[in-house]
Amino acid sequence: MKDRFISLLNQFLVANVFLVLLSFFWFAIAVFGRSVGISLGLDVWHRFWEPVFMPAIGILMAGALLSGLISQISKRLNSTRD
Repeated sequence: MKDRFISLLNQFLVANVFLVLLSFFWFAIAVFGRSVGISLGLDVWHRFWEPVFMPAIGILMAGALLSGLISQISKRLNSTRD
């Protein structure tokens, strides 16, 4: 059960990493476009910032901490059993 949960958590975090990276690249390209006078969706990116990208970053950080915590607890429990 625990291994299945960790596997699902890791798969979700990998997908979340790609969402966060995609949002970063979109932001960087849109800022560059705005600086040269081309509209590349910076206003749309700003509309997605609070409802989509901020929670994605928070979930990524919380999931990474949770995954590391579970890993450390598992290592300590396995070392006391040996």
